[in-house]
Amino acid sequence: MIEPRAPKWRRRLSLLLAAVALPAVGVGVLTAGPAAAAPTDDIRLNEVVTTGSVNDSIELYNKGTATIDLSGWILKDDNDSNKYKIASGTSLAPGGFKAFDVHGSFGLGSADSARLYLADGTTLVDSFSWSSHSSPSWSRCADGTGDWTQAATLTLGAANNCGSGGGGSTTPVAWPGGSTVATADAANVFGTDLSGLYQEGGVMWGAQNSGKLWRLVPNGSGGWTPDTASGWGSGKALRFPGGTGTPDDEGVTLTGAGSAGGVYVSSERNADASSTSRLSVLRYDVSGTGSTLTATREWNLTPDLPATGANLGLEGITWVPDSYLTGAGFKDAATGAAYDPSRYAAHTGGVFFVGVEGSGTVYGYVLLEAGGFTKVATLSSGMAGVMELQWEPQANRLWVVCDDTCSGQHRTFQVNTAGSFAVTAVHNRPAGMPNINNEGFTLAGADECVGGSKPVYWSDDSNTGSHALRKGSINC
Repeated sequence: MIEPRAPKWRRRLSLLLAAVALPAVGVGVLTAGPAAAAPTDDIRLNEVVTTGSVNDSIELYNKGTATIDLSGWILKDDNDSNKYKIASGTSLAPGGFKAFDVHGSFGLGSADSARLYLADGTTLVDSFSWSSHSSPSWSRCADGTGDWTQAATLTLGAANNCGSGGGGSTTPVAWPGGSTVATADAANVFGTDLSGLYQEGGVMWGAQNSGKLWRLVPNGSGGWTPDTASGWGSGKALRFPGGTGTPDDEGVTLTGAGSAGGVYVSSERNADASSTSRLSVLRYDVSGTGSTLTATREWNLTPDLPATGANLGLEGITWVPDSYLTGAGFKDAATGAAYDPSRYAAHTGGVFFVGVEGSGTVYGYVLLEAGGFTKVATLSSGMAGVMELQWEPQANRLWVVCDDTCSGQHRTFQVNTAGSFAVTAVHNRPAGMPNINNEGFTLAGADECVGGSKPVYWSDDSNTGSHALRKGSINC
């Protein structure tokens, strides 16, 4: 059995946050329409994207102190006959961001405008005009109040990438989605220690740090239940290569090949030798029907990483595709030059990022199919510890998540103008989420976006109230 975890006060550090002042850069042309009645004048156009995979997108920001109902509000381009009506029931919390894909209603051209109206269709709230395509983003700096500039990265649904180094503010803002959180599992299905999560369409993968991997399927009521097929009903026991040991698996992720290409977990130690760190990434073939899975490959990163407590090691893991990294100008820390995937042998087409609980540091590794590895990035999360990592391809952002140690804070990162991952936003947990020991977090895909919102899920290591899974929402 795995030894009990040390009390929170012994294995956590104090949370340190620093507020970053962002300079405003005067680029672009802002044309302000007649002021709307307060407090609706707190809703501002904040980001516009005209090109790329999320072209024809307009983001709104609430710079005020009250939640605003946006039901029926209208977005237009420079043509009065082109209209996008915001869905009924849509609201925007103070400090919140919400992006709208207007592509089905109209397109945003290289010389065009974005205009926001109240539901009457005639009261202009805000507008912005430009004379060239976004490259890749027209962003307001500072958010909601500053001038418009061509920002280096997309930040739809999050703080704009404004600073000279391309970083966002580290001042926490409201959760970028709904405030409601509900349980997403039946009572006492998993017990304690459910940690990392990863949603793969209609399947949810869960890592339980007693050396177990779960394959979950929808339960018919918006939550998840263990798959009863192919021996998954009680989860499957994990082993190191050779069939020995019990990995203390904390995180789980997939590559672009999906689970057919193997399920990858991060482990901080062998529970059969629980006083010694073993900071490893393990790959498992999940296609069989047996009750035990033996790793087909282990990348033991322990010699390459700073020493840490045996129960304070690798918590989160996620995979970021080479296509994003090269397109964003990511700098390879191993070479000091632009990241070049061809420099490495076969390596799954991306970089694995792992988070260390004890230090709050995130490391990026190219893991070679043959078993070697190269560290290509080191970044500080700015939090006392890292419990989960998730790459969100729809928004091209890396989520770094802490638990109750940091009051459930979530941070997003993107590659900045210097080629490094930098924080773009700091989000508080949803208002309806208690401050519990959430060690897992995952987001639904773009195909689940309905009315500008999609599901997100958390796993609670402590099984608070006999439930380990909770469901919320986030702006698409």
